[in-house]
Amino acid sequence: MLVLLPPSEGKASSGRGAPLKLESLSLPGLTEAREAVLGELVELSAGDEEKAREVLGLSEGLRGEITKNAGLRTAGARPAGEIYTGVLYDALDLASLDAAAKKRAARSLLVFSGLWGAVRVTDRIPSYRCSMGVKLPGLGALGAHWRAPMASVLPEAAGDGLVLDLRSAAYAAAWKPKGEVAGRTATVRVLHAPTRKVVSHFNKATKGRIVRSLLSAGAAPKGPALLVEALRDLGYVVEAQAPVKAGQAWSLDVLVEEIH
Repeated sequence: MLVLLPPSEGKASSGRGAPLKLESLSLPGLTEAREAVLGELVELSAGDEEKAREVLGLSEGLRGEITKNAGLRTAGARPAGEIYTGVLYDALDLASLDAAAKKRAARSLLVFSGLWGAVRVTDRIPSYRCSMGVKLPGLGALGAHWRAPMASVLPEAAGDGLVLDLRSAAYAAAWKPKGEVAGRTATVRVLHAPTRKVVSHFNKATKGRIVRSLLSAGAAPKGPALLVEALRDLGYVVEAQAPVKAGQAWSLDVLVEEIH
């Protein structure tokens, strides 16, 4: 099972660990594309602060993020699972998983990123600010920048099992499963059952809980239909729509009564 996650806007501090080593990150086929984004982001952030703030879409109160980006090559690095914070990652709470569940997380979780493309939760990275929606002056839109390298690397990472896609739209733009990989991919929406609406906060929190439940239970469904069974066994209310033609993903709606 491969679980595709969005990153979080908020991130923990880099800490005092050894600095980033790009060549040590998972998915080495992305190294060249990572270096291109990293180089331009560092250069942009070390130059005109107002231009960097505009390009990165940062408010006045987030100027400190520009300084952080300028020092990415020398900043301390920590496991990505510790760097990413926010609602989904608070609910997932990787640190409190038992040893077996942590090993499953290391194998199966892949966090998408405007800067790194995608990393595993054990990959050591510094804290940064660069969303997938950014358009860098030299590289252009990051979603488009990542499509070709992702298309060559991600199918192999997906293996022959289930792909559980929990990404937001901006990050889904960087890689769309195709062909037979799409047929074993399931996308998930979390709906407030009484209103049938998506509410951002509890959508993220419930996705974090879903991943935690699967990891803690040792569930390893081989495909979307078995994922539906596994989630129902774990107490979730799930409505599933199988693809109507080849090359499409399954669509799952998880219904939640209370917003929390």
